[in-house]
Amino acid sequence: MFIFRPKVTGLRHVPSNGPVIIASNHLSFSDSIFMPLVVPRNVTFLAKSEYFTSPGLKGFIKKITFIALGQVPIDRSGGKRSEAAIMTGLRLLRENHCVGIYPEGTRSPDGRLYKGRTGIARMAIESGAPVIPVAMFNTAEIQPTGQVVPKVRRVEMVFGEPMYFSGDSSDQAVLRSATNELMEKIAELSKQEYVPNMYASDAKDAIKKSLKEKIDFEEDDA
Repeated sequence: MFIFRPKVTGLRHVPSNGPVIIASNHLSFSDSIFMPLVVPRNVTFLAKSEYFTSPGLKGFIKKITFIALGQVPIDRSGGKRSEAAIMTGLRLLRENHCVGIYPEGTRSPDGRLYKGRTGIARMAIESGAPVIPVAMFNTAEIQPTGQVVPKVRRVEMVFGEPMYFSGDSSDQAVLRSATNELMEKIAELSKQEYVPNMYASDAKDAIKKSLKEKIDFEEDDA
């Protein structure tokens, strides 16, 4: 860890005990490694189940890394499965865990900050736990998507002041408002361009579609 010369600001905002949610932007797989190493208590991420089932050497490294870090695999594909993920998060918070969540739901495909998923707001409201917004810097350069061995660059993390949310957790308007407020704070800390009207997963699909169309055009032109 020391070779990456971590620069950490605002770590005092993370409470030493009791339930807390750490909400971070998501630029790289290594976010889930660097951030828990600087927090002075165990951080349990609700990690997508694909991290535990991916094939090949890369998949194996991901699996043993997440197991070693004590991460919890969840299925976030929607419907009852997403509900089960929220229930898992609430259970951990009732047990006074520090729960790590990426509100965007997946890594940013282009370095911008995307629309947040509202599950985090529901967990915050129903548990009463504070939410600590976090901005990660340089992790996309340290470990770009698809790269197994990280490059040696300085990693930086900024932890913001606790945020508390209240209201009717069954009201989607309440959840969306709280989630937007959180994402705006993360954008303020990270200095990323914020895209409030698109999910990162949709941005990934759009980029893939654009690349495919470009390849198809170039093949036809040839």
